[in-house]
Formats: sequence, structure tokens, C-alpha cells
Amino acid sequence: MTTPADEAAPTSPAGVARAPRPSRTPRQAPTDLTLTFTDEASLRARSEALAEPEWLLADRLEALARFESLPMESNRLYTTYIDLRTATLGDVVPYPTPASGPAPGGEPAAGLPDGADGFIELREDGVAALALSAAARAAGVVLETLGATGRRDPALLRAQIEGGSLLPDDDRLAGLTRAFWNQGVLLQVPDGVRLERPIVIRWALGAPDRALVTRTLVSLGEDAGLSLVEELEASDVGAAAGSVRGAGQAFFAGTAEVSLGRGANLSVASLQDFPGNVVAFQHRFARIGQAASVHWALAQLGTRLIRSRVDNRLEGDNSAVEQVEIVFGGGDQVFDLTSYTRHIGRNTTGNLLSKGALQDAARTYMKGLITIDRSAVGTDSFLGEFGMNLSKEARSVAIPSLEIDQPDCRRAAHSSSVGPIDESQLFYLETRGIPPDEARKFIVLGFLEPVVARVPLAEAQDRLRELLEEKWAAGRRSAVA
Repeated sequence: MTTPADEAAPTSPAGVARAPRPSRTPRQAPTDLTLTFTDEASLRARSEALAEPEWLLADRLEALARFESLPMESNRLYTTYIDLRTATLGDVVPYPTPASGPAPGGEPAAGLPDGADGFIELREDGVAALALSAAARAAGVVLETLGATGRRDPALLRAQIEGGSLLPDDDRLAGLTRAFWNQGVLLQVPDGVRLERPIVIRWALGAPDRALVTRTLVSLGEDAGLSLVEELEASDVGAAAGSVRGAGQAFFAGTAEVSLGRGANLSVASLQDFPGNVVAFQHRFARIGQAASVHWALAQLGTRLIRSRVDNRLEGDNSAVEQVEIVFGGGDQVFDLTSYTRHIGRNTTGNLLSKGALQDAARTYMKGLITIDRSAVGTDSFLGEFGMNLSKEARSVAIPSLEIDQPDCRRAAHSSSVGPIDESQLFYLETRGIPPDEARKFIVLGFLEPVVARVPLAEAQDRLRELLEEKWAAGRRSAVA
């Protein structure tokens, strides 16, 4: 008598039963996102546990629908350059702390860094510090968590985030952040207020198998002025996990949603040095009004993998944007940088620059699109993307592009290059008596200096230079080993 199991057992040509082949783990595609909490049931359960208002649940569900329906990359030029294979996030779960308030442990401690007018520090999911100078408070500046905004003024919170606020509606990962955010910061500067010293926002994280999804909302009134320093670093538990090979990954998704009134000026310096177990998705979106300007200085040093997208929308006449983003990568880090700048107003100006210096087997993708609408008469816009590969295994991709619907432009140009250190520069320094390795360091750090010089806080500027030095030293040790 033959059993069903006997019938199913494979046999060799000689009739000897063979053990069944073990099932293979499906290979992860470059665009696969392995998060497991991004479903409607999880979203509804969390919203119910937090007793969120109906409008907020509806907003989250609308964003979830976008997340589920959109491709990972909406621009056909860039589709093949999304690579999430090093992101293994199947065990990651969001923090249970309600988005409406700080983590347990009492009220946040006050204390301003030297040279700052405001400071908020969020460590993992809790608020560790929150302070404003007397001058900033007297001027009506608001710096608080979104949870505090919801308690103080529910109508203001709704006006700020309902409908996606300033997040792009064609981006799948922006839909993820909008649907599942669990912490956030509101920063408002009234009309005519110009702070002399910067506001500092610090995020510290890296706990294995945890997700922190955040939104930062920044609005400047007419003729307002502000410098903002954003620091993204390892928490104590994150630093420990980042130094252990094979530690569970942590997930961070963060936004900076900026609205500038007429004549407003904003300078943002961001220093990202998350530990090596972090996977990060960042969105920055600026709506720039008449005669307003925004200056981005973004440094990307840490993480296992980061995908950064910056959108600049120059709506007002005579508005301007200056953007510099640098990468210094090592090991097998992956940096995916995307920039979209749209000129709508007349006589608008855009200068955008991306630079990457890569050691070991690091990879970077620098992708940019400048769009000049028919209404944008007199536009002056430039996009440059430059990669410096410091090893044979490093890989850089640069894809600058233009879409022009208005021929009456002062300038519409792009430029890109990828290659090793310029041998003529190296030769010049060596003829001045500088040893070859020191000469290489000077060239690389000089290549990345445009962001360092734009950091408005002396302490943060010194810290960035230290991080770049440490990154260089780590790369040299790896090359020797």
C-alpha cells in the first residue's frame, strides 16, 4: 500500500528516496520595503489606542492609500537606482509612546546650547530637552512637539498637517511618513521676527528593531529670519548597537516641511551621523514665497542606508534657493540623494550642488531635476553633481536633468562628473612637501568644505569637521587592514 507521503517523496533514477529540497528564501528585489507594520489594521489599531480624532485617522488612511498604490520611484529617469536590499526591517515595530506627548519620565529639562536661541532634543521616542531664550519667547516664537500643539490648539494642528501639508503627493515614502508619524516638532516664527542665533533640533536614536517616524513643520512669516541646525546622531543604545555587527536594524523616517512668507529667509544646516544599524528616509520640502530664500546645507555621514529627497518650490517672484548636500561614505553604506526644484515665479534663482566622497565599497546615487514652468520668466538655475571615488570598489552615479517650458531664462544649466582624486592637485600638494596621504586628506576635506562653512553654529561646525576627520581616519584603517 502506498501512502500519499510515499507518492510525494522524490526518488533517484535507482528508485532510492531523496530528501526534499529545502525551500529557498525569496530574494529581495531592490525596491522591496520589508516593513511589516504598514497595513490598515495596524494603523487603525494605533489610532484607536491613542484616541485620535476622526480627521487625523482619515488623513492617515488617505496617506496609506497613496503608499500602497505608488511606485517606489515616480521619476522614470531614476527607477533603476532605488536599492533597498540592505534594509532588513521585518522585525522593526514603531514605538508605543503616544504621538501626543513626550515619553514617560517627567517634564523635559531646560537648557540652551551656547550660541542658540532655542533647543529641542528627542532621544528615541522621548523629549529630553526643550528650551527657548527669553528673546525668542518674547518675540512669539513657538517651538514644541506636535503632541503639545494638539493639546494647546487642536485646530492649529489640523490646519498644519491635514491633507499632507507640504509633503509631495507623488512619493510613496512620503505617504509612509504621513500615515505613520508618531512624533513631531512645530517651529513658527511670526512676521518681522529675525532671530540672531539659531534654533537647534536634535534627534538621537538607533535602538534595534524600533521605528521612529517624525514630522518637523517650520513656518516663517513675512520678513522673518531664522537659522536652523538639525543634528541627527546616535542615542546611547544606538551607539552600542551600531558598533555590533549583525545588530538589529533601526528605522527613521523624518520630514522638514517649510513654508516661507514674503521676504522671509531660512538657513538650514543638517548633520546626519546616525549609527550603522539605522535605515533612514528623509523628506525636505520648501514652499518659497515672494522675495524669500532658503539655504540648505546638508551633510550625510552615517546610517546603513539613507534615502534623502529635497523639494524646492519657488512660487514667489524673486525667490531663491541655495542647496549643498555632501556625502562621506565608507564600508558598504548606500546614499540615495534626490533633488527636485520647480521654478514658478518670475526672476527666481536656484543653485544646487551635490558632492559625494566614497571609501571602501560605499555607493551613492545623486539625482536631480530642475523644472522651469512657463510662468518662470527670467529664471537663473544651476544643478551640479560630483562624485569622488577613493577606492576601486566605490561607486557613484550622477543624473542631473532639466525640464524647461520657458525659453526666456537667464541661465538653465547642469553639470556632473565622477572620478578619483585629481592627480594634478595631488602632485601640486606633494611638490610643496606634503606627504601623499595628508595631501589626499586635504583634497577630500576641501571637496566637502562647502557644507561645513555654511553651518551657523560654531559648536556644530567644529563637530562636523571632527566627524569628517574621523571618517577619513576610519577609511585609512580599513584600507590598511
